[in-house]
Amino acid sequence: MAKYVTTIETPMPADQAFTFMADLRNFEDWDPGVQKSEQVEGSGPGPDAVFDVTVDAPGKGLTLRYETTEYDAPNSCTVKASSTLFTSLDRITVEPTENGSLVTYDAELTLNGPLGLFDFALKPAFGRIGGRADEGLQRALDGTKR
Repeated sequence: MAKYVTTIETPMPADQAFTFMADLRNFEDWDPGVQKSEQVEGSGPGPDAVFDVTVDAPGKGLTLRYETTEYDAPNSCTVKASSTLFTSLDRITVEPTENGSLVTYDAELTLNGPLGLFDFALKPAFGRIGGRADEGLQRALDGTKR
């Protein structure tokens, strides 16, 4: 399993930061690896929200369907996408602070089935991808890495 975790300290109030993060249509605003993100079920973030997220991949990209599996506004949200090759599990948590909030983004990428033996090969690339997303997240939240 490849894992990427970052925490950003932002002046945004917790409810505003949570709404921004839980609405995956905003992926395009902060993750340079995302070409397009559109909602296909639900209306904005929520327990019934489903998003098609197209990420950089050879050809025209790869579209993953992220389904909300846990939604506890304004505290946490978990979304999951599976393809034939891998599963992505992303968890967003937001904690209020005196001056705004702390946003933690925790992403896990796991190869499916027998490919799982090669999970170790994902770690370096996923770290680089996460680093670029981290910079975008700091800009989008007007925050700093904690």
